[in-house]
Amino acid sequence: MTEKKQQKDDSPTVIYTDYNLKCAGCGKDIDKHALFFDMPVKGKVCLACAGLDHLVCLPSGDTALTKRSRKYSLVSAVVLSYSKSRKQYERQGVLVEEKALEQAKLDCETDATKREIQRGQAAIRRAELDKKYIKRFAARIRELFPHCPLGRETTIAEHACEKYSGRVGRTAEAKELSQNYVELAVNAHIRHAETNYDKLLSNMIYDKSDAREMIRDSVDEIMSLWKHGKPQSDS
Repeated sequence: MTEKKQQKDDSPTVIYTDYNLKCAGCGKDIDKHALFFDMPVKGKVCLACAGLDHLVCLPSGDTALTKRSRKYSLVSAVVLSYSKSRKQYERQGVLVEEKALEQAKLDCETDATKREIQRGQAAIRRAELDKKYIKRFAARIRELFPHCPLGRETTIAEHACEKYSGRVGRTAEAKELSQNYVELAVNAHIRHAETNYDKLLSNMIYDKSDAREMIRDSVDEIMSLWKHGKPQSDS
């Protein structure tokens, strides 16, 4: 089969309808949850009128299979559906030629072991980079707070920089070791580890803003001590 390299933006977009409508081409009903193509001039048409009804749907999830299917398919389309909760169109997969999908499956089966090894190697590289970043983050904490308890900089860095946590250490600014973001990480640690903040919240009497205001002076005092005071020990 001849390979055809396609740019992502070259493919048309088809959409799952969330209501019944009529095809602007043939006049037939397009049932709810069926796919349609929105033509620039004619309007919403069924896949047959769009010349895409010979394609099969490949759901999202397998990047290698999707890329190879689109590479082999002379015609392809991106499949979208509208998310009411997120108020945006989200990708659900692609339409490709059936023979292209079969060829892509054969390719993926042939080098599955190789790709698994490559994924493992990539995961190891990412883990090593993550360790280096946490080490740099901890060193920056020690630089800004030379009197924080020994070893605490590593504890703070590991917590703040935990992958997929959404915490301050995963932000782009923190990865530049910005002083403000490093201080936010230290502030959060002190709030939870050195004050009665969590206890105040557990009583279900105070909300976060009230509880933080109540322990603000304690946090500021400890941060100042860690910056300028005598070294402390966790022992």
